[in-house]
Amino acid sequence: MAEAASAFGLLATPARLHIVWALAQGESDVTGLAERVGGTLPSVSQHLTKLKLAGLVRSRREGRRQVYLVDDPDVVTVVRLMVGQLAERAGHSAGEPVHLRELGA
Repeated sequence: MAEAASAFGLLATPARLHIVWALAQGESDVTGLAERVGGTLPSVSQHLTKLKLAGLVRSRREGRRQVYLVDDPDVVTVVRLMVGQLAERAGHSAGEPVHLRELGA
């Protein structure tokens, strides 16, 4: 239970939830991810380090780049369910693209 609470605590930060949401849509290096979520490189990098230490994301090296991804289907499912609930409350219909900024994240 403590491990689950810790993971949810990490995802309670809007920036980290946004990062995991973006990675659930597809892998990315830190530069591409910062562009996708609208964060600075140092900030996104720090969040990725915390998420990686918690086992919520992982990385692999491609040449000089470090590529980040979420490959745990359970993490992807939980994040999609959370964001889906927020989207429903915000009036989005099923299948409609969801941008976390619209949901206040």
